[in-house]
Amino acid sequence: MGDYRAEPKNAGARGVVVIQEWWGVNDHVRSLVDRLAGAGFLALAPDLYRGAVTKSPDEAGKLMMALAISDAERDLRGAIRGLKQTTGHAVGVVGFCMGGALSLFAACSNGADVGACVVYYGGHPKVEYDWNGLTAPVLGHWAEDDGFANAAAVRIEAALEARGHAYEFHSYPKTRHAFFNDTRPEVYAPEAAALSWERTLAFFRKHL
Repeated sequence: MGDYRAEPKNAGARGVVVIQEWWGVNDHVRSLVDRLAGAGFLALAPDLYRGAVTKSPDEAGKLMMALAISDAERDLRGAIRGLKQTTGHAVGVVGFCMGGALSLFAACSNGADVGACVVYYGGHPKVEYDWNGLTAPVLGHWAEDDGFANAAAVRIEAALEARGHAYEFHSYPKTRHAFFNDTRPEVYAPEAAALSWERTLAFFRKHL
């Protein structure tokens, strides 16, 4: 499908990079870009898979593992710098699942170009963080029952705590991995999704 971008109606908007789940830049990701634009942000989802989109968990896992982190880093850096050049301000990053891990990775890799980092149940076995490069505050949203991402949450929180870095983590009761994804009724948790989105928008408005 390619990169997807949406512009707000207001002038002076801040930029936010939206980072895909392992499914690719699908309709759900595009809807989040549109929602951010509706909330007053210039939003962009870079297509890390170069057009590949799937609904198959097996294929999604293969696409995620085949993604070279160096390629993802280059694409994310380009998206961040492009939005910063357009807006004149540091950029926000937000990602989900695989994209949650890459959101924090991008914040660590791009220093002061990133002004706020939001992680939704982020995990990726191949991602390592350069904590010395992280300057942005971090907001994390985690499911109560998540065998995939919660081990990563513990490690990330410990690293941030050890460095005295500004962060805010929330765990949402009675939720499972991907609780924010309203295209997956088996895990979608409307109340938790709404609350996490309110917190995300408030976080971006405060720090960008």
